[in-house]
Amino acid sequence: MFTREEVPAKTVLLDEGQTAKKVYFIEKGCLRLSFNKDGKDITFQFFFEGEGVSSAESFRYNQPSLYSIESLEPSIVHTLTRKDYFEIIEASPLIREAMEEQTLQRLLYVEKLFLSRIKNSPEERYRELVEQRPEILQRVPQHYIASFLGVTSVSLSRIRNRR
Repeated sequence: MFTREEVPAKTVLLDEGQTAKKVYFIEKGCLRLSFNKDGKDITFQFFFEGEGVSSAESFRYNQPSLYSIESLEPSIVHTLTRKDYFEIIEASPLIREAMEEQTLQRLLYVEKLFLSRIKNSPEERYRELVEQRPEILQRVPQHYIASFLGVTSVSLSRIRNRR
């Protein structure tokens, strides 16, 4: 039921406002989630090998997505349509449980990200990133990291130079 797709870097898989028709499981590559705020591109999450991603509310409830999904690197993804996804989780309690666990892990990550944005300074957010997700620093362009941290590229450069 899965379709293997090779996706070039900088490919938009889902545009903000579109309805998500697929879920993506990453074999190779990096995807980012972003949205547009007053003409400014804001990155808020990255996904790598072994992870799955979709616009959950859009995919589940057939609503317009609140954000875009884009490849940052040449990627290989395995996609599943909405219809096939629901057939699989109905047919297999084991797969349903795995998908529920992945959804819960994503919720916990978003909770931590939300609290970090409220409680921590940009320097503290950068330190957390270094400690918890060093692969982002190695694989993601600096302007996306700055956007993710909620700072400008110049501010990120200053933070990095102070370390």
